Parts: sequence; structure tokens; C-alpha cells
Amino acid sequence: MKPDRQTLINTAFDILHSIAPEIEAAEIDLTQALRQQVDLDSMDWLNFLLGLHERLGVDIAESDYIRLISLNDVVDYIQARLGNEV
Repeated sequence: MKPDRQTLINTAFDILHSIAPEIEAAEIDLTQALRQQVDLDSMDWLNFLLGLHERLGVDIAESDYIRLISLNDVVDYIQARLGNEV
């Protein structure tokens, strides 16, 4: 069974929290640039994307990194990769 949108968001928050424990999910705006909201450097961002790959089995092409700005962008991308409707 493919994860629903809320499950994907929760998974993303879990991964973010493992990278930066000070992050509070309630403070994240799903439509705003995620890296700026949580002050992730490029290595943290890469670890976040790799964490998504490991937890969800989704390949994220390096050429697509630039499209993944907000958490909504990330979730939409993962849903498309998993074959869910966006």
C-alpha cells in the first residue's frame, strides 16, 4: 500500500527531526522554501533527500533537486514517483 500524503509529510518531518532535532513540525509552512525555514546547509539537505530515498524507496534524481523547494514540492515529487495521484 502506498503511503498517503499525510504519511509522507510525517515521514519527511521525522527525517528532518533526525537531522535537526530543534525543528518543530508545527512551525513549518508546507508552501515556503524548506531549506530557509529550517536553515539546512547543502549537506543537511542531501542527507534529508537520502533519508527519503532510504525510508520510502524513492529515487530522487540529482537533476530534480532544484525543483524541490517547499515540503509540498517534495511530497508531490514523491507521490508522483510512487505512482500516486498528485
